[in-house]
Order: sequence, then C-alpha cells, then structure tokens
Amino acid sequence: MFVDSHCHLTFPDLRDRIDTIRADMSTAGVDRALVICTTLEEFADVHALALRYDNFWASAGVHPDNEDIEEPTVERLTALAALPKVVGIGETGLDYYRLGHRTLGEMEWQRERFRVHIRSARQASKPLIVHTRSASDDTLAILREEGAEQAGGVFHCFTETMAVARGALDLGFMVSFSGIVTFRNADDLREVVRFVPLDRCLIETDSPYLAPVPHRGKVNNPSFVPHVAAAVARVKGLPLEDVARATSRNFERLFGVPALAHAPV
Repeated sequence: MFVDSHCHLTFPDLRDRIDTIRADMSTAGVDRALVICTTLEEFADVHALALRYDNFWASAGVHPDNEDIEEPTVERLTALAALPKVVGIGETGLDYYRLGHRTLGEMEWQRERFRVHIRSARQASKPLIVHTRSASDDTLAILREEGAEQAGGVFHCFTETMAVARGALDLGFMVSFSGIVTFRNADDLREVVRFVPLDRCLIETDSPYLAPVPHRGKVNNPSFVPHVAAAVARVKGLPLEDVARATSRNFERLFGVPALAHAPV
C-alpha cells in the first residue's frame, strides 16, 4: 500500500534490525522501500539488501556531506547504475549548511561531485535523488546547466520554499516529503505539500532520521511512512488511500519499478 522512497537501512541504527523492520513494515502496510547509498564504500551493503529482498531497491551515489571518501566518477556511477535493482543515482546534491570556516567558493569540490552524478544519471538514464540544504539556488542552477531534466529525479526530504518546489517541478522532478510534515512548526512546508500536485509527490522516512509524530525522537524506520502519507492526505483533503495509491504509482513511474503483483517475500 505504501512505499518508502528513501531510507538508509545500512546505517548503524538499522542494519542489525532488518528482520524486525521488515515485519513492522508488513504490519504497517509498507510493501516496498528504496535503500539509499551515501558512499561508494557503502554501496555493496546497500546493493546486497536490494538483491536479497524482492521489495527493496538500491541507489548508487555519494552524499554531498561526505568527505575523505572515494570520489565518484561518471564511469563508476554508470557501471553501478547498470547492476540489477539499482534504480537511481544519489543521494547527491549540495549542502552548504556546515560550511564552518569555509567560503562558498571553497565548496567547488561539492559542486563538481554533483555534476558528476548528473552526467552519470543522463548517461545511465536513471533518475537523480537530490539533497539540497542551504544551497537551493546553486542546486537548481547546476541541474539546469547540466540538462538534468533529461534524467529526471526527485528532491528528497523537501524542506525548501515554494519557489524551490516550483523550480523542481519546472525541471520535471518530483518532490518527496518526510516526517517533517508532521512537525508542529512545519506550516510553511505544509503549504508546499498543498501546492505540489499529487502526481508529483513521493513520501519517505529518511530513516533512521526525522521520525514523524507520534514517534518523534525515536529511531525512524520505513514502517513509519504511513504517518507521512496521513499528513499529506490531511493537508490535501484527500483519503489516505488516494495518497498511498498515487505515491506508489509515482514511485513506480519515476524509478521504473514494476507495479506490485504479489505480496512481498
């Protein structure tokens, strides 16, 4: 019924609890999940989960925050994207939130890494999974410069303004909402939820982070994604089933995942 379009099941808080998480997902009606890669060093573990379970898929990418790791190349990412059950490139993007003593000019390495991902997505014909924080102008500019609309993708865990949402939609991207939409102080974000057409929405947990109300403060996991769907449904004035159905179809369309024909095993 529900799809978690973005979770980090290989992170320490979750990787030893996969059986329990999958049981909880089944109870909650969460039938599929996309396991996100954040470093090339992590990819083998992410991919192994996707290969092991019929209802998990994987991405290939390097998160903009990660330093002192193997740098991606177009050739490397494109090769990983061709492997079975790898359906997206990312998590990639720009994050200027933790600049510290550095200037924006000194973040060119991050912008170049982002360009590498976009070029790989275009070459592999796989959608981009975009992270942007305190960097939306540069994020949109680079996506446009690199022709990212040819690959498509999603702005994940969206927390930006209406203008940024409009820019993402203009590029043909989807917008994904996380547990933040359930937070009491997220009125501006709920206005974005109201604005984004349902056929361009995804839902996610970004587990193990950002657990939705009523689980805020706990370790997040994919079984909590129905709470995100319920918040989207309330904002849009729609039945929960409509949001579940639409976001599942959007997931299938964006990532080329077949419609579910049987119960996950």
